Amino acid sequence: MDAILVVNAGSSSLKFQVFATGAGGDLDCLVKGQMDGIGTRPRLRAAGPDKKPLIDQSYPVEKVPDLPAATQETGDWLRKTQKVNLVAVGHRVVHGGPAYSRPVRLTADVVDQLERYVSLAPLHQPNNLAPIRTLFARRPELPQVACFDTAFHRDHGALADHFAIPEKFYEEGVRRYGFHGLSYEYIADRMRQIAPEAAKGRVIVAHLGSGASMCALADGRSVESTFGFTALDGLPMGTRPGQLDPGVVLYLIAEKGMSAAAVQDLFYKESGLKGLSGVSNDVRELEESADPKAAFALEYFVYRAGLFAGMLAAALGGVDSFVFTAGIGENSPTMRARIAERLSWLGVALDPGANKASAQMISRKDSRVTVYVIPTNEELMIARHTLALMSGRAERAAE
Repeated sequence: MDAILVVNAGSSSLKFQVFATGAGGDLDCLVKGQMDGIGTRPRLRAAGPDKKPLIDQSYPVEKVPDLPAATQETGDWLRKTQKVNLVAVGHRVVHGGPAYSRPVRLTADVVDQLERYVSLAPLHQPNNLAPIRTLFARRPELPQVACFDTAFHRDHGALADHFAIPEKFYEEGVRRYGFHGLSYEYIADRMRQIAPEAAKGRVIVAHLGSGASMCALADGRSVESTFGFTALDGLPMGTRPGQLDPGVVLYLIAEKGMSAAAVQDLFYKESGLKGLSGVSNDVRELEESADPKAAFALEYFVYRAGLFAGMLAAALGGVDSFVFTAGIGENSPTMRARIAERLSWLGVALDPGANKASAQMISRKDSRVTVYVIPTNEELMIARHTLALMSGRAERAAE
């Protein structure tokens, strides 16, 4: 049985799925799992298509101190237990820069190019590239494909892509890229299946998780995003601040004497909901906390979500549908209701019962804006792109 492995590597976790490739381009998930706690409390967990556990094993930290070791241990387990013919590996790579607007077959030269974008996504890019290098060393004959979070937004118009700084910086790659593109691409495709007429209209998608952003879709295409040059912009996130006056950066460096590395660490690891609350970066913990700062952090998140929804509605010239997705968007009826209340001026009206049940459609019949809850599936999107590229369909579509 031929299969594709999908890898989504983070700073302390390695998520993976194995998809069987069938006739006609069908993809069936055989295994879904992750190695988390890398470098602290390594633990490998995986389940089959019936969601029954296949493994739940902890490792000594010295055996899995980093991503390359995690990649090796996970690969060894997959080879021992999954009797498949692995034909390719698809990777989520956050930043494709100005050079890559679609998935690409990985070579040493491509990886070197992607290495140049580490400064644009320091929290993600090095971790995305680590398992690629490991597999090149261990399985050089195995085709690997990179799928980019930035690619879905590459068709933005010049007005959406530019900053109001000298043009030479734009030519050098300083522009608004947008991220979470694999998630938005999947949602756009899913909308065509469950609500084809709505998918042709003006849709705002809210990808609300530890990383959070929103995207404006017109006929399934991205026209604007809350993310910008890096994954720091836009909505406040678990540990990232979201939209910030650049003067704050200048102040921290000039007046507080902070180095660029210290500012980077502050913005990527100590800000957002964690920084505001002083309690946690996890919305679930903040919802359970009695600390007033936790309540303030959540209210700030809701407030900013409302502001950015208004911005995206302006970019679209109105809004017909609104979609919640990702961890918070899929699993927190409370946060959905609070954000929807902020959007009542747009015509959003939730059905409380449907929202509590996390139904696919959670708006009332008289709501001017139809509201959906659609689980995202970035890994399936990566598998589709990998299969298309390996079969040559991607090249033909691009011609």
